[in-house]
Amino acid sequence: MKNNPLLQPYNTAPFSKIENAHFLPAISKLIEETKVEIDTITSNNEAPTFKNTIEALENTGEQLDRATSIFFNLNSAETNDEIQKIAQEVSPMLTEFSNDMLLNEALFKRIKTVYNQKNSLSLSEEQRMLLDKKYKAFSRNGANLSEEKKTELRKIDTDLSKLSLTFGENVLAETNKFELHITDEKDLSGLPEGVIEAAAQTAEEKGKEGWVFTLDYPSYVPFLTYANNRELRKKMAIAFGAKGFHNDALDNQQNVLQIATLRHQRAKLLGYKSHAHFVLEERMAETPEKVKSFLNELLEKAKPAAQKEFDELTAFAKELDGIGHLEKWDGAYYSEKQKQKLFNLDDEKLKPYFELKNVINGVFTVAQKLYGLHFEEVQNIDKYHADVKTYEVKDDEGELVAIFYADFHPRAGKRNGAWMTSYKTQQIKDGKNDRPHISIVCNFTKPTASKPSLLTFNEVTTLFHEFGHALHGMLANTHYPSLSGTSVYWDFVELPSQILENWCYEKETLELFATHYKTGEVIPMEYVEKIKDSATFLEGMATLRQLSFGMLDMAWHGSDPSGIKGVKAFEVAAFDDTQLYPDVKENCMSTSFSHIFQGGYSAGYYSYKWAEVLDADAFALFKQEGIFNKKVADRFKGFVLSQGGTMDPMELYIKFRGQKPDPEALLKRAGLL
Repeated sequence: MKNNPLLQPYNTAPFSKIENAHFLPAISKLIEETKVEIDTITSNNEAPTFKNTIEALENTGEQLDRATSIFFNLNSAETNDEIQKIAQEVSPMLTEFSNDMLLNEALFKRIKTVYNQKNSLSLSEEQRMLLDKKYKAFSRNGANLSEEKKTELRKIDTDLSKLSLTFGENVLAETNKFELHITDEKDLSGLPEGVIEAAAQTAEEKGKEGWVFTLDYPSYVPFLTYANNRELRKKMAIAFGAKGFHNDALDNQQNVLQIATLRHQRAKLLGYKSHAHFVLEERMAETPEKVKSFLNELLEKAKPAAQKEFDELTAFAKELDGIGHLEKWDGAYYSEKQKQKLFNLDDEKLKPYFELKNVINGVFTVAQKLYGLHFEEVQNIDKYHADVKTYEVKDDEGELVAIFYADFHPRAGKRNGAWMTSYKTQQIKDGKNDRPHISIVCNFTKPTASKPSLLTFNEVTTLFHEFGHALHGMLANTHYPSLSGTSVYWDFVELPSQILENWCYEKETLELFATHYKTGEVIPMEYVEKIKDSATFLEGMATLRQLSFGMLDMAWHGSDPSGIKGVKAFEVAAFDDTQLYPDVKENCMSTSFSHIFQGGYSAGYYSYKWAEVLDADAFALFKQEGIFNKKVADRFKGFVLSQGGTMDPMELYIKFRGQKPDPEALLKRAGLL
């Protein structure tokens, strides 16, 4: 214990000193220490006050939070069998500890006493929000239940924590298990040179001749987009869509059914009609009815446009290759061909202008122009992998704003996708503003022997998106860690990330960083115009796809799942209104829908579209005043990025914008009006 780095004081995470064997003993000990801190609060003989109860509770378990954030971040970005095994032990322990706290009668009694006096206490807006959040955390998680029901709740929570871990492990194992090994060069027809080179490099790493393609996005997406061999595209697409759906040891069907059922039982136990009713009580959308009506309203606008686009794409594929019926493995391929024909623009033309190094500098320059931030890469901060880059972020006065980690390329121990996370939360304590440690994790194309990492335009917008989340974390300026940074309603959390994507389409921004990796030539103006013109290309189909995911999520979580006989049949019914392509019998999305069965998006996937309404409306103000207008940027930083969850999000939005968001801004931007 004495030498366990997770139990010593540290500033940045001491990755190089941590061994897997340190996690379990450290987390066990820190749980015990946090319990002692909670006992100190409950055994206090003084009458409960905001300071000795609410603030005291907020300050418990700081070291535990940091140790667990290191552990679970590694389990997502640099995992192995040993870490996954530890996770199966640690998760139930943490769930049990969380329940011990939330179901602690003496503690809840003190919180309730303070909560009942809230109108007579002279609290700041942030303190009122903290009190409200603490009270709800207990009342919404079983504090008012009988002992018998509390025991039932504990069992459900433990089972859920194990199931979602297993779900995620299965998806990662399925992703790593599949490979398409090509030995005949003619099967590479249509694929860009850089993609072929990356596949040769993967084959070499695996000790094989020829070329290997995997289900990691930088390998899978280009294959589906460019490979002329339709049969091989089909093979890849079916493998991608069948993750967790093979009736074998890695099958997720039972996990999905059990997770949905347990969530529903939990909600009922707590007095809610469904899991969605429970979740949405703490969201801007408020109720499942509002979410469904929001999704249906967008569906009404998007469906005719999507159907028209699909019919045109089908006609295009027929004319080009005599394809009678478009299948899912044809979509990306013919969309790309149609886009090239309509706009004379494709990713391969754009990629040389988007070298990863330059795009990173670009996003840093945008942050500097808007918010006065300066990024300096440093080598003296511990990393968990050699690929990770570390930066000190400072303001115009040279004061430290944040520590920033960035991890850009796929590898076996890393789950697919892109996300932002933190290793240390911002807070103002004892008069000191303790700054945050923020990280983004992505899966971008790796450099090859002859080329640096060149991004597709989609990857550029992904980097800006995750960096928007990172800014929300970095610029946090609140007193309490549980209200800091991205600790906001989930349908508000996507506003800072999605709004930043808008800068990628602006000439003023692209000229800052989009230069040819060989010649240094700035991206030609005609390409910039084409990027803008093609921004709404197939937007109806893209909107329909997003809506289908939101509707599937609400189908799983908006009503009693006990009558569901099969995962696949249920999913097909949920997709009915949004289906364009024929169904693929071998595929099932739910069994690898990590956002809702492993991440925190259950009953919340709609929030991407919800936040798009906010971001389109907010960016309209930047467009009106100038995309680098300091006054507008200061307002966005002051009312959105720095405030975290200290106020109702709609109030914050109105303070920034001067009005409620106008949904027409999104429809207009998407070309759906």
